[in-house]
Amino acid sequence: MNSISVREIIRDTIAEEMRLDPKIFLLGEEVGEYQGAYKVSQGLLDEFGSKRVVDTPITEAGFTGLAIGAAMNGLRPIVEFMTWNFAMQAIDHIINSAAKTFYMSGGKINIPIVFRGPNGIASRVAAQHSQDYSSWYSHIPGLKVLSPYDVTDASGLLKAAIKDNNPVIFLEHELLYNEKFVLDSKEETISIGKAKVMKKGSDVTIISYSRGLEIAIETGKILAQENVDAEILNLRTLKPIDKDTIINSVKKTNKVVVIEEGWSQSGVAAEVISIIVENVFDYLDTEPLRFSGKDIPLPYAENLEKLALPSANSIVKKCLEIC
Repeated sequence: MNSISVREIIRDTIAEEMRLDPKIFLLGEEVGEYQGAYKVSQGLLDEFGSKRVVDTPITEAGFTGLAIGAAMNGLRPIVEFMTWNFAMQAIDHIINSAAKTFYMSGGKINIPIVFRGPNGIASRVAAQHSQDYSSWYSHIPGLKVLSPYDVTDASGLLKAAIKDNNPVIFLEHELLYNEKFVLDSKEETISIGKAKVMKKGSDVTIISYSRGLEIAIETGKILAQENVDAEILNLRTLKPIDKDTIINSVKKTNKVVVIEEGWSQSGVAAEVISIIVENVFDYLDTEPLRFSGKDIPLPYAENLEKLALPSANSIVKKCLEIC
């Protein structure tokens, strides 16, 4: 079967949904003429025109507020942030307008909007352009937070996000755009709130999401050489999080490791471990382990950047100790 890149599948999915529903439009900086800072929107302007693929000024607060107003009035915007770091300029709109309006209007006003763009650790672009916002947005009532790994995740989750009548945070990973995978046609649309067991195992559960899955999969392969059978769990959705799949996996393996690029304080791994301790503490044979980014702004220097992030070798060492 032919493989396709994450960049291409996101573009194709947006185009497919825009063909189905004329209320959907894409807006953001350089999404039209330049075809996206990361070329995700390549070809969309030619097909749909400038009324549905809208180049905006460099003002995240401005075009985010505009998009939320459009969503309140029946349209279905897809907002591209050139990077989620720049969405800091629009976070008041995302949280106080998009996330809270459905509740504060007594269920009368839906906000069918998708906020998407590259998230996570980039490559040598320094601290202000390279951080993981997963736990930030997962903290907010009213937002759904999705974080795809491969093309199946990206396509199925994005379709679900675009069709959803609530605001969705869609955290793509900059360093996954060029990665190619084979699309699983059986998962044409993925249910929001459902994790995926990437590999079944019996000795230890390794949980991650987005690019952290690369480390999880590499760790699993190394552990297999040491006769340790790891189960690998892809969270996919960070809010709502799939508690049942996490709990059932830990019941089987009795050991758990959680990997994330973000910082450990109040992080996604902390939430996952809290779920496990609250629900299946008695099934644990040893303490849960978490591996996250070091508690520093990400360094620019390549050697320091590498040291600031989780690595498969360090995870394998601890897994062998607990197994």
